[in-house]
Amino acid sequence: MRLLFWIFVLIVALVLALFAVSNRATVALGLWPVPFLVEIPLYVAVLAALALGFLIGGFAAWIAGRRWRREARRHARRIASLEGELRATQAQLVGPAERVPSRRAARASS
Repeated sequence: MRLLFWIFVLIVALVLALFAVSNRATVALGLWPVPFLVEIPLYVAVLAALALGFLIGGFAAWIAGRRWRREARRHARRIASLEGELRATQAQLVGPAERVPSRRAARASS
């Protein structure tokens, strides 16, 4: 599985390198409220737009998963609470169970 991952990464890196070599022409980028233009290679503009879209998408997915993370934390707290109750109950049950045979042994010896 790890080998497939690295093969995929190598293919993506090769495609990106070929894209960068093939699109070296400069383009002028300007944002409407800003009064100046920036001239950068086309591949930088495209890859920056892809990276920005990836980051925005990841942030949106992170925000969307908030409900599930909150529920998972709530369940983890509940599980920890129930495990604590279980340990306390087992400790109470083990204590008298150990004492009962000793009482029986004391009765049998008397």
